[in-house]
Amino acid sequence: MDFDLTGEQKDIKKAAKEFAEGEFDKDLALQLEREHAFPREQWKKACDLGFVGIHFPEEWGGGGCGVLENALVVEEFCRADSGIGVALSVADFASEIILRFGSEEQKKKYLTPIAKGKTISSGGFTEPDHGSDITLMSTRAIKKGDEFVINGTKTFITNGTIADFSVVLCQTDSEVIPSYRGQSTIIVEKGSAGFEAADIGEKMGIKMTSTAELSFADVRVPVSNLVGEENRGFYQVLEFFDESRIEIAAQAVGIAQGAYERALNYARERRQFGKRIAQFQAIQHKLAEMATKIETARLLLYKAAWGLDQGRIDPKLTSMCKFYAARVAVEVADEAIQIFGGYGYVTDYEVERFYRDARITDIYEGTREIQKNTIASAILGKLK
Repeated sequence: MDFDLTGEQKDIKKAAKEFAEGEFDKDLALQLEREHAFPREQWKKACDLGFVGIHFPEEWGGGGCGVLENALVVEEFCRADSGIGVALSVADFASEIILRFGSEEQKKKYLTPIAKGKTISSGGFTEPDHGSDITLMSTRAIKKGDEFVINGTKTFITNGTIADFSVVLCQTDSEVIPSYRGQSTIIVEKGSAGFEAADIGEKMGIKMTSTAELSFADVRVPVSNLVGEENRGFYQVLEFFDESRIEIAAQAVGIAQGAYERALNYARERRQFGKRIAQFQAIQHKLAEMATKIETARLLLYKAAWGLDQGRIDPKLTSMCKFYAARVAVEVADEAIQIFGGYGYVTDYEVERFYRDARITDIYEGTREIQKNTIASAILGKLK
C-alpha cells in the first residue's frame, strides 16, 4: 500500500499551488466578492494552463488525467482562496455527464470549448418543490417529432446565469412507476427561446459563483441533445454525483487547509500577555485538532478519488468523503475565526470569508443528511 502521490501528481499539485498563489490576489478576491463577479481572467488563465478539464481525455481538450488529479487542483485552488477557488472549480459543472454518457458529437461540441476556456456549463437538477429529492421531477420534456418541448423550473443552479448550456434532468415518461425510471438528461443551450435564468439574490458565501433559478416555457431542443439513453437520466446523475461529491470534498479540504494556515501564521505572530498566542496550550490544542481533522479528511478524499479512477464506484465512500470533509471545513474555519479573535470577524482577515464559503459544502451536492442516508443504506442494506 502506497500513500504517496506519483511524481506527475506532485507536479500537478505544485503547479496548481503556484498558479493560485500567483493569481488569486486577496484584494482582487474582496473586489470580486463585493461585485458578485465571476473571476473570468483567472478562469481563462487556468484553462490555458490545462487546469480546467484536466480530467477530460486529450482528444476533448483535457489533460487525460483522472478524478484524483482534478481533486488536487481543486484543493490547491480553494486553499489559496475559497471564493475564486470554488468559482473556477465548478466552471465545468455537470459536464462529466456528457463525458460519461454523451455521444462523440456532444463531447466534441461541449467538452472541448470548456477545456479551452470558451464556455461554462451548469447542471439543472434541483427543483423548488423537491429539493434533495431528485426521484421526483416536475420539469417535463415531451417529445414532438424531432424535438423535446421542456416546461418547468429548476433552482439553486450553480453557474445558472453565466453558463452557456445546462444539462437538465427532465421527466420524459410520466407513466412509469417509480417515476425516476422515466427521467432523462437533456442539453439546453443559453439563448434557447423560452429558457431564462435569474439570479436567486444575496447569498451567505461563494458570491463569485452564480446561483440561479432556471425557467423553461415551451423550450424546444433537438432530440440530438438527449444525453445517452432516454429514461436513464436518474442513473446518470447518480453516477455523476459520485464524482461531484469528491470535487466538493476537495473544495472543503482546500478551504479547511487555507483557513488553518492563516490561523497558524497568525498564532505565530500575534502577541498577548507578553508572548505569542501559539505558546498558549489552548491555542496549541486547537491547531492540533484542526490539523488532525484536515489530514483525516484528505485521506478520505484521496481514497475516494483513487477508487473512482480504478473504476470502483462506491457511493458509501464518496458520501463519507463529502460529508466528513464538509464538516471539517466548517469546524476548522470556525476555529480559525476563534484564534483570530475579533479580527477573525473582519472580512479583511479572510477567515471570515473562508467560513462563509465553507458552509455551502455541507449543503450542495447533497446535504449532510442525504450523505448519511446513503452511508446508512450501504451499511444496513434493505430492512424488512
